[in-house]
Amino acid sequence: MLVHGDNITQKENNVAPNSKEEQLLKEIRQKYNEWKLANINLKGPVADTSDRDRDIAIIEARTRLFNDYKDFIDKQIYAETFDSRSNLHSSVLEEFVYYLFRDLVASISTNALIGKSHAYKDIFYSSSSFTEMVAKPSFHIEKKDHDFVIGVDITANFKCRGVGDVQAETLQIPAVAIECKTYLDKTMLEGASNAAAQLYVVNPNALYIVLSEWLKLTNDINLRKYKVDQIYILRKQKNTDRKYRFLPTYVKNPIYTDVVIHLFETVRHHLTTEWNDSNAAGLARGYLL
Repeated sequence: MLVHGDNITQKENNVAPNSKEEQLLKEIRQKYNEWKLANINLKGPVADTSDRDRDIAIIEARTRLFNDYKDFIDKQIYAETFDSRSNLHSSVLEEFVYYLFRDLVASISTNALIGKSHAYKDIFYSSSSFTEMVAKPSFHIEKKDHDFVIGVDITANFKCRGVGDVQAETLQIPAVAIECKTYLDKTMLEGASNAAAQLYVVNPNALYIVLSEWLKLTNDINLRKYKVDQIYILRKQKNTDRKYRFLPTYVKNPIYTDVVIHLFETVRHHLTTEWNDSNAAGLARGYLL
């Protein structure tokens, strides 16, 4: 669940002693521990919507903590030592999303799935013959990695009728899936759209969100054709190559609290209201979709 902290630990376990990287990781570790502890000590928001001012104040506090830590770790010395392939910087957003929704999910169910997920995508059979097919459930579960999920773990035992062979599987089914990006370009959006379409087949009531710091799309892109429920650009800013962000003239927008509030309230509404998508409910209305 603490994917950024795990990333730091992995680097600490593999860094050369007395190296520049080791010293920088010590600095990052200290700042990270402060950020993590502050978020753990900060409680909420939860499912109860009776005090919106309180909820906004908590989200504002979490966003300030995120901005402070992100500004620290995005410094040139850290960005150039640990490049994008290391996922050090990108994993910060994933952990922030966990802190944002942790108490909300816990207030609904302590058994819910939350965090990075290998979610159920599809099932296919691979029996070598019909004789084998009727004797044991020879199938494979295809899974899809998601940056962040709120959902459920379902444990299932499969067996063929009249035969004792059992295949046990655990299926992770998202109610909410969030794809976290440093910047969003067309290729990434197309990939997210495909992942969302696959998710809706498994759970038609799922909510699929793309969350990014910067935007790398032109006005020629028709967003309506992509199968995602919402796209959030946290800095309300176009993407600039990282090398230009270190220039004295570059102005980096902060993570905007109003965007985070909208994200949180969208997810909370989805998790705390009836979905009512049955054909019977649609028939009562007179319109099915």
